[in-house]
Amino acid sequence: MTPPRAPQIPVVVLAGFLGSGKTTLLNHLLHNRAGTRIGVIVNDFGSIEIDAMTVAGQVGSTVSLGNGCLCCAVDASELDTFLETLTRPAVRLDVIVIEASGLAEPQELVRMLLASDNPRIRYGGLVEVVDAAEFMNTRVRHPEIDRHLAVADLVVLNKTDRASEAGLDAVREAVAASCGGAAVIEASYGRIDPELLFDPVTRPDEDDDARQLTFEDLLQETAHDHGSHLHAAYESVSFSAEVPMNPRRLMAFLDSRPGGLYRIKGFADFGAADPGNRYTLHAVGGFLRFVPQPWTRDEPRLTQLVLIGSGIDARALHEELADCRETPQDATVQLERSMWGVLRYVRQPEGDEPGHEPAADETP
Repeated sequence: MTPPRAPQIPVVVLAGFLGSGKTTLLNHLLHNRAGTRIGVIVNDFGSIEIDAMTVAGQVGSTVSLGNGCLCCAVDASELDTFLETLTRPAVRLDVIVIEASGLAEPQELVRMLLASDNPRIRYGGLVEVVDAAEFMNTRVRHPEIDRHLAVADLVVLNKTDRASEAGLDAVREAVAASCGGAAVIEASYGRIDPELLFDPVTRPDEDDDARQLTFEDLLQETAHDHGSHLHAAYESVSFSAEVPMNPRRLMAFLDSRPGGLYRIKGFADFGAADPGNRYTLHAVGGFLRFVPQPWTRDEPRLTQLVLIGSGIDARALHEELADCRETPQDATVQLERSMWGVLRYVRQPEGDEPGHEPAADETP
């Protein structure tokens, strides 16, 4: 039996114009990481305050902090080298965040990630931070911001406490017109729920065997009330099915997923269309990837998905997914052809697969 693949580390690009609050948001994530080991790559020359320690932005520097975080300062051309360092198994990171320069082209960083040959990473999304108080003025001076918003997977409308209600309405309208249906959440002082960007990790101090939170745990977790979390900004939808999913109908759902639906993650069972494999599904913004993995012995054949977004219709999404389940009539469809849509989004290790990568002008 094929051995299970090592978990891939999500790499999140954090972008935004100068002064939008990227570093404040990043420090909020680091202070509220709940045991998650975060690697930070700073694509800038400057300094970042992490747990009252300043990490000087020297190219080639790598600093290991006592709280389990790593921070590097790199030029974009060195990105693969640092990703290779941070993804070594001995480092044991759970997520990597790249803080882009305020004057950087975030799409270039995304392209580099998607083109990377590093098998230990996966694209975790482009998060664009917007200064709600200064956005309209900044946009006049730097119209390229609209282009950045157009490729974002998640937009954080930051510093909302500093904007008037009328001004905030104007910013909301302008951002919505530019971001192409990406999820938009509002924040002050960069305080967003870390679970939007990465899943919590169980890593007890007394247990050296780190365990990634399972999807079963996550499904159970979403049923609880987290009064201390920042969940009001988004909704989470959990879906589980014992009946296999019809691959064509599931792909139709994924291809037409609504604006505001930021992340989809979980496992899909396609039944007789591919009885040997369970498909891990990972979607962030417009990016989609399936990873087939052989079913383990005695593993229950289930589909389990979690969907996260802002301004989404949870009931409608659940009903649409329920309609993607197999029916008796599906038995008449040629099984091998029914998987073609799914296989477009499968990336094989050798790189010459029918997997899908966004084109140069396509949202990642």
